[in-house]
Amino acid sequence: MKSLVDIRSQIADGLFEFTQHALRRVVERNISDAEIREAGSRAVIIEDYPADKYSPSCLLLGFTIKQRPLHIPDPAEWVDFIQRRT
Repeated sequence: MKSLVDIRSQIADGLFEFTQHALRRVVERNISDAEIREAGSRAVIIEDYPADKYSPSCLLLGFTIKQRPLHIPDPAEWVDFIQRRT
């Protein structure tokens, strides 16, 4: 799996792709490319999926300059944006 430094660098360079699900959320939530890059530059890994279906992946949490958290499918599913509710 890539290091967090490599992941942040890729996001900063715009080298990322969206799944259909993520693209729907970006449109629904009016998330700009600039916000993705802002949040990505300071993102942390909060969940790791080394055996994901197609390749290793992870869930990142980053905040924009205006402190908007990016990654959340539903705020009710998270505690302080870091831990999933059980």
